[in-house]
Amino acid sequence: MNSFDVAVIGSGPGGYVAAIRCAQLGMKTAIIEKYPTLGGTCLNVGCIPSKALLDSSHHYEDAIKHFEEHGIEIPGAVKVNLKQMIARKQAVVDQTTGGIDFLMKKNNIAVYQGVGSFKDATHITIKGEKTEEIEAKNTIIATGSKPSSLPFIAIDKERIITSTEALKLTEVPKHLLVIGGGVIGLELGQVYRRLGAEVTVIEFMDRIIPTMDAGLSKELTKVLKKAKFSVEVSTKVKSVERKGKEVIVKADNKKGEEVVFKGDYCLVCVGRKPYTEGLNAEAAGVKLTERGQIEVNGHLQTNVPNIYAIGDVVKGAMLAHKAEEEGVFVAETLAGQKPHIDYNLIPGVVYTWPEVASVGKTEEQLKESNTNYKVGQFPMRALGRSRASMDLDGFVKILADANTDEILGVHMIGARAADMIAEAVVAMEFRASAEDVSRMSHAHPTFTEAIKEAALAATDNRPLHI
Repeated sequence: MNSFDVAVIGSGPGGYVAAIRCAQLGMKTAIIEKYPTLGGTCLNVGCIPSKALLDSSHHYEDAIKHFEEHGIEIPGAVKVNLKQMIARKQAVVDQTTGGIDFLMKKNNIAVYQGVGSFKDATHITIKGEKTEEIEAKNTIIATGSKPSSLPFIAIDKERIITSTEALKLTEVPKHLLVIGGGVIGLELGQVYRRLGAEVTVIEFMDRIIPTMDAGLSKELTKVLKKAKFSVEVSTKVKSVERKGKEVIVKADNKKGEEVVFKGDYCLVCVGRKPYTEGLNAEAAGVKLTERGQIEVNGHLQTNVPNIYAIGDVVKGAMLAHKAEEEGVFVAETLAGQKPHIDYNLIPGVVYTWPEVASVGKTEEQLKESNTNYKVGQFPMRALGRSRASMDLDGFVKILADANTDEILGVHMIGARAADMIAEAVVAMEFRASAEDVSRMSHAHPTFTEAIKEAALAATDNRPLHI
């Protein structure tokens, strides 16, 4: 039987990063993955493939809508080759997962393919092509999550689908019904809207992306409606039925009236739930919460001292980069270091176009906590860089403490917001004031000038370009 200092169950961004950091710190490390490829949901059927399709569909939309204005003429009609688009997506996935294989070999991490199941707190049975057992002084559970559904919805993976199936459709839907106006539903909805599908988003809450700042939701709704999305909020789905190639969704609107939506595909995006099937956590004595999450303390340690859990399987935002930070945190804790994670400063991103990004407190949270704050906001359309690229939608909003000027939250929607949010994270990690950021030189012309202008607006209400 092989023995290890650390065994990691699950090879998603949290798991493989945890394994690498453990190996870097001198621990003999093993990683266990049930699927043939490493990388988990994010690399195989999540973050990476969805961004590949978003980029491909964005190029197509630019070609049919904007190239002529740029002085680019294409003879003949521009057509979608969905088969090639999906193939390119898969090539990106294969290259990325292959990179994880390389990193495991580089760091001398033993890779086991199969379902990792606890025999007890220090022994794990791996059921793959053959059944084997390993011993681990410490174990990190990083088994991630899977798509949630509603009790009355039967996912058939053909017409009533999850995000996994949406990434490999063989045709562009005529009318795609999306249940859930969160990140995944909006991103995949935009992919197929660009390719020609009619898209209807049905959201139970009173706005899309309901966990983000309300100003971002309002602006993104405006952008999506301009792109001919149908956005139905405050709408409670009560049945989903398939009849041949048609899917019928019945719901109640905010007035309590029944509304009916019909399409040829229905994408169910109502969140994700922790994945612990096959783990046999009870054999190790590991406790789960009522929500199916693994219970951990502030050190991400379960009730069993030598077993830790990270990522989607524990409380908190289900984000790949949150899982990565937790993976490093546990590895360094095992090495006797004293790492730190500020969960308030983990950014959230929606990769629609324009992109949406946020870090820190929202206005709603500041109001709820009776925090005295001030707001600085700057529109993207006032930037020379935005006019040059024709990306005029969106804004940057900075929320700062009214007394100390410390930045409490930054919320943005616009071109490259996913990249720009890192500036806000850095500023807030060092507890910068809005004035600090306003006095930093930002290259011209860039999208990030909007951050400086929003900081100027928050400092003394003195933006320079509006």
